[in-house]
Amino acid sequence: MLSEWRDRVARLHARVGERYSRAMSSHQAPRMPRQIPFIIANEGCERFSFYGMRNILTIFLASTFFATLPSAEAQSEAKEIFHVFVAGVYFFPLLGGWISDRFFGKYLTILWVSVVYCIGHALLAIYESEPTGFYAGLFLIALGSGGIKPLVSTFMGDQFDQSNKQLAKVAFDAFYWIINFGSFFASLFMPKLLQGAGPARWWGWPAASVAFGIPGVLMLIATVFFWAGRKRYVRVPPAPRDPHSFANVIRTALTARGGMTAGLALAIAGCVLAVGSVAMIWVLAWKLVIALCLALVLVLLGVGLGAWIELENARGKHPDEAVDGVRSVLRVLVIFALVTPFWSLFDQKASTWVFQADAMTKPTWFSPAQMQALNPALVMLIIPFNNLLVYPWLRKRGVEPSQLGRMALGMALAGASWIVVGAMQLMIDGGEAISIAWQVLPYILLTAGEVLLSATGLEFAYSQAPASMKGVIMSFWSLAVTVGNLWVLIVNVSVKNDTVLGAIERSGMGSIAFQMFFFALFALAAALAFHWVAKRYRVVDNYRS
Repeated sequence: MLSEWRDRVARLHARVGERYSRAMSSHQAPRMPRQIPFIIANEGCERFSFYGMRNILTIFLASTFFATLPSAEAQSEAKEIFHVFVAGVYFFPLLGGWISDRFFGKYLTILWVSVVYCIGHALLAIYESEPTGFYAGLFLIALGSGGIKPLVSTFMGDQFDQSNKQLAKVAFDAFYWIINFGSFFASLFMPKLLQGAGPARWWGWPAASVAFGIPGVLMLIATVFFWAGRKRYVRVPPAPRDPHSFANVIRTALTARGGMTAGLALAIAGCVLAVGSVAMIWVLAWKLVIALCLALVLVLLGVGLGAWIELENARGKHPDEAVDGVRSVLRVLVIFALVTPFWSLFDQKASTWVFQADAMTKPTWFSPAQMQALNPALVMLIIPFNNLLVYPWLRKRGVEPSQLGRMALGMALAGASWIVVGAMQLMIDGGEAISIAWQVLPYILLTAGEVLLSATGLEFAYSQAPASMKGVIMSFWSLAVTVGNLWVLIVNVSVKNDTVLGAIERSGMGSIAFQMFFFALFALAAALAFHWVAKRYRVVDNYRS
């Protein structure tokens, strides 16, 4: 009897201890997942590889493949190819997101597309003096970089759940910081390796081969880092085919009532205009990339507006949560559309701003492309400055900056930066000698805007996406950059028109300065529209349970 009583007491003690342990563990501070460093290390090396080649691309193209053209024409052609490349980089996330969500999952898609990425870098280094091979390398890099772009950040988000989601902001900030860490060193050193490309050689190799080869080595290291963490990752499996998917709900909404409806008419009109845009390739000799990107925008606009109008028709045929999820995604796409002008401004720091820097006074040892190193260096300073000083100071005064409020302010700061570069361009056009040091001011404004908009936007996009569409919604976030570069390409083509050039000349400004002020006003108008929409947007929480 005594031994039985002791056994019962022991079992009771064990149960109490177990419950106490569970209670204590539930109150422990959440911990950062151990696999996050592998993802961040991968991102740092991959960003070095991408920005290492991207930030020297316009200077390389203008001084090699277009060296026989007049300077202004060579710069225009190099700028066009650069923005076509960037548009491609941010278009292919649609493909990567779809493959990941439907077939292979994020991990395998990232791993194998990274191999394609490495091959693209190899082609740049091998074919540095042969345009066909070089452009093939650019295509593979656009496919590789774009294919993994929506997946790495969402893959990192998958490592968090409701128990530690408050640490996701720290991880996303570290993620964005390491992007700029890699970008800083790439922007600082790669232009020096490229300087004098042509007859110049490093260690017996052509300067351009070395400048494009080193980023390829970093991409290979990035792939190895990602593979090394394979046993620790949380892998969310691909979503099975869903009869209540985003596309199926939209199809039902547009066709459920039978016959022609206002929403269906808008969707058809968007598709017809898209076909007309593609036809412009032959009729008006439009550039292929401009026509295809504009066609995509028209389809998204027509179908999106039509689905918004008719969405309630899908209720009863699809669960309410599926219909509400589509409504949520369409609302997010409105936010993404208003962000596109920011990317028009931001990506031109690697083209328009570099060519402006080339026209400024500077030390003979300094390459104008090296000014781009300011951007990541400032990001690495501004992110901790905001998190450690600015936001705590605001919270002590009862102010909690919203995600959308920060993004609107970021766009306005970008517009202000272009007013500054436009004023400097007027002085250059007037014959004044201006030091390249003056570009520091617009870089500060643009980078402050980038931190507020882009770093915040990554977290916003992930948190607003329904669980089955995180890869796709991040693809749409990346697509905003493609559309931003589309506006640049359209403006670049437009200013070659004699009528437009005549109007610019009558304004008393040069065409470059005119474009700078145009983009500044474009961003400021978008910031006002963004602020208006943000006040009416209802934020949701779609972190994993």
